[in-house]
Amino acid sequence: MSVIQPFRGFPKQGLQFLKELAANNNRAWFLAHKAEYESYLLNPAVAFVTALGAKLQSISPGIHVDPRSSGSGNLMRFHRDTRFSADKSPYKTAIAGMFWEGPGKKTQSPAFGFHMEAASMDLMAGIFMFSKPLLAAYRQAVVDEGRGLALEAALRSVAQAGDYKISGEHYKRVPRDFDAEHPRADLLRYNALYASSPQIGPDALTTPDLVDLCFEHLRSIAPLQQWLVQVSQAVE
Repeated sequence: MSVIQPFRGFPKQGLQFLKELAANNNRAWFLAHKAEYESYLLNPAVAFVTALGAKLQSISPGIHVDPRSSGSGNLMRFHRDTRFSADKSPYKTAIAGMFWEGPGKKTQSPAFGFHMEAASMDLMAGIFMFSKPLLAAYRQAVVDEGRGLALEAALRSVAQAGDYKISGEHYKRVPRDFDAEHPRADLLRYNALYASSPQIGPDALTTPDLVDLCFEHLRSIAPLQQWLVQVSQAVE
């Protein structure tokens, strides 16, 4: 097993690789530049998730920290699934990952996530899409007095922490069998729930301080992830 190096920032060559890949998204070009991908992008990404994951476990001990790059660990697959897409470009032009909590799939579990393109990084905490069982549990939690008030408190905490955005509203109407006049009826129109941070600019991406910067943002929006962990335990 190879030794994971300390994170020193994403090299500028790695960010440049993403720019050039966007203009040359084909297998021949990628294979000709695969060594650059591994040295300047993949290896730093493995070091990044290892370092950030260790910090996140200090506030969410149950998250999975697994630096494998196969798609089974924190890092998302770099190869695109083109089977059902009109876009047949074989590679993603971003590095992304998720630190999920619980036994379910990482994309359907409460998680902290990042998405890095050539010029910026975005962070999130929550769930991008509820599974059917989790959606049902979420709605019951919203209308439950105790858990609903806890959700309001989590949302206030995120709002007071900084310029963070709450997303997930999808439906135009409150679902049937729920009171449209409920004080938290607006939250019943959500089919996902996550907070996102302001974008991190390119200068920060190339420094070792990126780990601490990401951790501070994610700690600020962690109350939402942690509330969702409690809800998800009801469907495990």
